[in-house]
Amino acid sequence: DLPAEMGVCGMTCWRRLRDWQAVGVWQRLHAELLARLRGVDRINWERAVIDSSSVRAVHVGDHTGPSPVDRRKKGSKHHVLTDAQGVPLASSVTSANRHDSTQLRKLVQSVPPVRGKRGRPRRRPKALLGDRAYDAEPHRRWLRLLHIRPFIARRRTPHGSGLGKERWVVERTIAWLHQMRRLRTRFERRADIHQAFLTLGCALICWHHLQPS
Repeated sequence: DLPAEMGVCGMTCWRRLRDWQAVGVWQRLHAELLARLRGVDRINWERAVIDSSSVRAVHVGDHTGPSPVDRRKKGSKHHVLTDAQGVPLASSVTSANRHDSTQLRKLVQSVPPVRGKRGRPRRRPKALLGDRAYDAEPHRRWLRLLHIRPFIARRRTPHGSGLGKERWVVERTIAWLHQMRRLRTRFERRADIHQAFLTLGCALICWHHLQPS
């Protein structure tokens, strides 16, 4: 779909997207932008926030499944972990019917070592906030072993945990991601290609955080 006046073959661009995803170029780009953000003190490690959102998949492909929020139409789910300001630290793609709790450990482990300052790279927040979908005692024990305080709402308790006033930043970040056409609806059959677009979307948000207000 690239305009012909750009002088670039669309298939060539697709192959570069695929190949660079395979060798980790987009992940390294995201990590470099995180390092620059840390260098100017724009990453808040006091807490991280986790959430997910489903999108419709136009084609059947890897990591698609019946969406419980879209009349069981084929869809995928974007899982995102941000810092306390909404800076995306890690992301993943699963089928829409995959439970959120299955991605908590993966996302925490996927945060790259963030450089940008003298000393050891940083990759662990002091606390993690999540809604009831992540309620599981094994997760809490695992987070404590990593010296991360878990603040996860519990199931079968009245609403009003108070976490919403701090969790909204991840919902805003997901809304920013879904303003991008390739992420608002999934067109790719291959999950690795869609993950490449999701990682690029996170990198773009980091870039915008770097710009002057």
